[in-house]
Parts: sequence; C-alpha cells; structure tokens
Amino acid sequence: QVQLAESGGGLVQAGGSLRLSCAASGRTASNYAMGWFRQAPGKERDFVAAISWTKSTAYADSVKGRFTISRDSAKNMVYLQMNSLKPEDTAVYYCAAKMFSYSMNLNEYQYWGQGTQVTVSS
Repeated sequence: QVQLAESGGGLVQAGGSLRLSCAASGRTASNYAMGWFRQAPGKERDFVAAISWTKSTAYADSVKGRFTISRDSAKNMVYLQMNSLKPEDTAVYYCAAKMFSYSMNLNEYQYWGQGTQVTVSS
C-alpha cells in the first residue's frame, strides 16, 4: 500500500525548465525502484526515466541529456528535473513505483500517482 502524488507541473516556454516532485506515503521501502512516465493526448503512456534504490538511472532516448531523475529516500521523494523543454514534451507526467530493480516497462510498476500536466509552448 503505497500512495504517490506528483506536483510541479505547469506551463513553460520552449527551452525552459521544470522540476517535478513525487511524494510517497503509506508503506515505503528503500528498495523500491521509481519511474517517470508520460502520456500525450492520443498516445500511449511512455517511459521517461527510472531510478533504482541504489540510484542507478535510465532514460528514454528522447530526454537523455535534458532530464535528470533523482531521489531522496530519507524524505520518500523522487524528482524529475526537466531542462531544455520542447513542445513535444507536453504530456501528463506520472510517477510510479515497483519493488526491486527498475524497468522501462510500465506494466511492471505496481503503484502510480495521479499525474501532473506539463505543457510546453513554442
């Protein structure tokens, strides 16, 4: 029983930055892997980034070099720093959690937040 809540979304111009936060409550564990996914209108939910409990990271090719995922296990928080934003980054962003190793496959994640909207204008 883990509840996740995203925050930090908003409207920014292309080239700008946002930092998304995800707060975990309820039962938590240091060996959870955390991920960020996004879903644009009319499209599938796609992998963005993930971080293991040892802080190893993985990124989608589309965001590599622009986005940084991090976590603060003591505070039960995970973050997504988004720089050099592009209009194609516009989507609802979701944080998710799974036990043990991280994955790019959203079907392997057990817990999901409600999402936060990110809109990037040109």
